[in-house]
Amino acid sequence: MTSRERVLMALDHQEPDRVPIQDSVWTATIERWHREGLSRNVSPAEYFGFELVSFEPDTSPRFPVKIIEENDNYLVATTPFGGMRRNHKDYSTTPEIIDYPCRNKKDWERIKERLVPGPDRVDWEGKWLTHLSFTSSAEDELHRDSVLKTSRLEWPRGLKGCRKAQRDGRFICYKAMVGYGKIQSYVASERLLMAIATEPDWVKDMYETDARLVIQMHEIMKEGGFQFDGVWLSCDLGYRNGLLFSPHHFEEQLRPTFQNLFDYFNGEKLPVILHSCGCVKELIPFFIEDGLTCLHPLEVKAGMDLIELKKDFGASVRGGSPGTTLGISSL
Repeated sequence: MTSRERVLMALDHQEPDRVPIQDSVWTATIERWHREGLSRNVSPAEYFGFELVSFEPDTSPRFPVKIIEENDNYLVATTPFGGMRRNHKDYSTTPEIIDYPCRNKKDWERIKERLVPGPDRVDWEGKWLTHLSFTSSAEDELHRDSVLKTSRLEWPRGLKGCRKAQRDGRFICYKAMVGYGKIQSYVASERLLMAIATEPDWVKDMYETDARLVIQMHEIMKEGGFQFDGVWLSCDLGYRNGLLFSPHHFEEQLRPTFQNLFDYFNGEKLPVILHSCGCVKELIPFFIEDGLTCLHPLEVKAGMDLIELKKDFGASVRGGSPGTTLGISSL
């Protein structure tokens, strides 16, 4: 059974020959494995037999990425979203966000002008420097040695990589960050939460503008030869004890965007997987009603008890792994 067949059966709530295997591994973890004997000539994805391979366009405003400060431990750089962040040079933790580009509607209008779809947002030849959540077609100055450490974390990139994954029988995903999780790249969390409460029209415009670009870029990649088996959308909506904002605000502001995304991709006959960390139990009925195929990861440590959810939602939910399973702190 191929990975594609295995994943499709699991998403259809059928029992394949074995449980599909997939994970995302921190760069520092990879480096430790290399020191412990893992060959640098094989990626962890190949070594462990991961089933999914994802291809993601650049849906940022593509501001220049430049190094601001660097020492033995840290790297401070601007981002393609127009902000600034500090990261460990081994990328062993989530970055510290130092500055955000968007503080008000006027800032957003300036950024919005840059969110124009086009084929130059696609890594057709697999040559972009990519670092986990950082993907940019912008000209950048990031430390090439540091970035290239990630070059074998996943399957080959570019259109050739997609065709190879297809020949190998992998489950190929169109990948994009969306919604609240994406807009946090522009607006600081505290400011965004205040806007959700006091400036809903602005928030909805940010959600919808980004979603339109995500859909338009899928069309461009599809027309250019990429063939997808499913969609992987990322939007963290919870923390350990509950939602980041109320179900009312989700239903009023973000749900219409999710409905548009789910309707479009379901219309393309693509199952939709949503990665949303934290305790998001209150949103599951919305997700099911609106056509979501799979919710990931169902973080046990955040109270997303798989047995309890199975009782409540039957065959409509899938997941059950903590988001830190292969984080460096877990090893």
